[in-house]
Amino acid sequence: MSRPLSPTEASGESSNPEIPAGKADLGKRALAMLIDGVIGAVLSMIMWIGPLLSAAYFVTRDGLDFDFMKGRSLGKRVMKLRPVRLDGGDMDLETSFRRNWMFGLGAVSFFFEPIPILGLIVAFFVGIAGLAIGLFEIYKVFSDGEGRRWGDSMGNTKVIETAE
Repeated sequence: MSRPLSPTEASGESSNPEIPAGKADLGKRALAMLIDGVIGAVLSMIMWIGPLLSAAYFVTRDGLDFDFMKGRSLGKRVMKLRPVRLDGGDMDLETSFRRNWMFGLGAVSFFFEPIPILGLIVAFFVGIAGLAIGLFEIYKVFSDGEGRRWGDSMGNTKVIETAE
């Protein structure tokens, strides 16, 4: 059960004055997503479990607590971006899942493909849903004043630029 959002959280404004206002560079965000997409594609090539590994990477990528990632995906690390929680808390797996679950859909759809007929139907519809959500996410990044996508709204997060 989730707690009700405060008026600041519901509006998407940061309750943490250390989080800069404005959008992170959209070109950097696109390149970070491309890097993460390549990582997901490589993982998906592993026989049998690849699509599940890819989906797991996509949904947990911003909450993994490895020193070389520093609470962000590898793509964001390379592009010097960081997702931050607007309440000032640390990124964790739960927050990463809330902000990234939709990106696991496409990867999971490939898992169903080998199942005769039903698998192709499920994969098709899950793939279409994943594509539609992905397009909506892109729209939100461009149309939102702070570059917050739907996943950021669900996770109460924002992507910022960092020095490292």
